[in-house]
Amino acid sequence: MGETPEGVNRYCAEEGMFETVPNISEGRRPEVIRQLTDAVKKVSGASLLNCSSDPSHNRSVLTIVGEADALTRCLLHLFTVATARIDLRTHRGEHPRVGAVDVVPFVPLNDTPMIACVALARSVGQKVAARFGVPVYLYEDASATAARQQLEDIRRGQFEGLATKMCNEKWQPDFGPPTPHPSAGASIIGARSILIAFNVNLATDDIEIGRRIASRIRLRNGGLPYVKAMGVALRHRSLVQVSMNLTNYHRTRLVQAFAFVKREADDAGVVVADTEVVGMVPADALTDTDIPELRLKSFTPDQILPMQR
Repeated sequence: MGETPEGVNRYCAEEGMFETVPNISEGRRPEVIRQLTDAVKKVSGASLLNCSSDPSHNRSVLTIVGEADALTRCLLHLFTVATARIDLRTHRGEHPRVGAVDVVPFVPLNDTPMIACVALARSVGQKVAARFGVPVYLYEDASATAARQQLEDIRRGQFEGLATKMCNEKWQPDFGPPTPHPSAGASIIGARSILIAFNVNLATDDIEIGRRIASRIRLRNGGLPYVKAMGVALRHRSLVQVSMNLTNYHRTRLVQAFAFVKREADDAGVVVADTEVVGMVPADALTDTDIPELRLKSFTPDQILPMQR
């Protein structure tokens, strides 16, 4: 499928610098999160730039940069920890998920071509399936079919509906067994451009307000282009969150997304408590913004991505 093994090896060996942002279904147990980050830190040639964990989502997002070989070793170490310590049969959280290591995107940095990310995603997907017995779906640029390009389509039904979903021939995985791993589910691995995970937290516990605003900001409902959104209850803070992915931050800027949500919140009589960037943000995404105006919580210069495509 797609690149031959020789092509995969060639691109992985010769091409560039990558970012990977594994999303892992654990945000509540500090000792497990520490094991995950330690697994990355021990790999020479890879740098852990950020780890963001949320107990309501019950999810951690790691940002790692490096060359292909180092990132491959990092991810195999992460899967070793996650498959041993995370059991989705007992996992509960606000964020949808199908796997212990739920999503692994590869992002090209500097002059690295996207095709190198595609090759790396397929190479890592094959290794994960073979070593851990975890089914792997390829998404976005790494996907071989249009039906599997969108992350939300693959994840629809979540872990609880995965076994039934995989009975459908069109939802057989790209790599690995035809049934879910009993405790680790499946993993979604792919290649994409840089996106910004941006959350606006509202001072209300009414989840319907968050869901309504999330629905309205989506393009298909007359909202903003290149925005994916969902309403989430942050029970540990008694707040509601409009959780967004800005998939093209050049076309829809952080300030535009913030202004849209704030306007809708004002109309609902709700105050914006604060906002947050999950993981890293490209430096040029902030050039026309005022960080105090965005009400960013706990944002530091360390969250500015030092390398961009």
